[in-house]
Amino acid sequence: MANSKPLMAKSSGTDQASAALSSGLRTLETEASGIAAMSAALQGPLGPAFAATVELIRQAKGRVIVTGLGKSGHVARKIAATLASTGTPAFFVHAAEASHGDLGMITPDDVIIALSWSGEQPEMKNLVNYSSRFAIPMIAVTSNATSSLGEAARIVLELPKAREACPHNLAPTTSSLMQAAIGDALAIALLEGRGFTALEFANFHPGGKLGAMLKFVRDIMHTGDAIPVKPLGAKMSDALVEMSTKGFGCVCIVDSGGEIAGIITDGDLRRHMRPDLMTASVDEVMTRNPRTIPPGMLATEMLETINSSKPAVTVLIVAEGKKPVGIVHVHDVLRAGVA
Repeated sequence: MANSKPLMAKSSGTDQASAALSSGLRTLETEASGIAAMSAALQGPLGPAFAATVELIRQAKGRVIVTGLGKSGHVARKIAATLASTGTPAFFVHAAEASHGDLGMITPDDVIIALSWSGEQPEMKNLVNYSSRFAIPMIAVTSNATSSLGEAARIVLELPKAREACPHNLAPTTSSLMQAAIGDALAIALLEGRGFTALEFANFHPGGKLGAMLKFVRDIMHTGDAIPVKPLGAKMSDALVEMSTKGFGCVCIVDSGGEIAGIITDGDLRRHMRPDLMTASVDEVMTRNPRTIPPGMLATEMLETINSSKPAVTVLIVAEGKKPVGIVHVHDVLRAGVA
């Protein structure tokens, strides 16, 4: 009898965990069906409207104003942030606040993207009227093209009706995901259409993990006296002291003009080990034409270069033309938070 309660509690806990897992899976399956329906629509009737939207935004002289209310408002804010971070100037205007002065944020050169699943939110009326009065093109993202919002819009992105993951088919879940997905699709289509590069992306993301991943080699390299360098003709004893002092496990060998002639690494030392190694010339031991990287390379690209190198390397000389300007160790990349 003493063991009956713990056994019952364990069984109850297992049942609850199983029910939670089943609920989670049903939610994901329901939402996935909504994305699948939207993908199919994009290959059919939604396709021309989507292409027209991309072209309208691309040709706009102003910004993209994304608006909505409730859950659609939260999604609209995210879409505006994604557009802005990928090269399309955009910001969020709350549809209700627009009637209390925020309409002044919108200019005739802008494009409005209005999100409303039903297309019948009364709070959006003043913004819709403002769009019409000043001929500001509006794109409606809705599931009802014949709604008030749909009728007022220049372009309607009519999303297919889909069941919400909520068992009562009430809480915006599948619909919110679909709105966010069409926003992502627009942002990426615009990004690819204008050839927005990773370097441009770096300008908008200097902080956080993305900022770390978009650092340049010049941001993390060691420069000046920290670079282990010896001239052609130097003795290996001097090169070994330089390697040990600087602590990178290598030394860059330069010619009389200061240009890179070769590199000596720990591996070179092992391959050329002999009694007279310390009195030999660096010219005899160095590896000629070593791999170098430019200071303007992204740190993530440098990490890929290190990982793909055969034989494996842990350090690279940074060069402008043929002259060494820095040195980077894989540990520098890790400390910068790139990996």
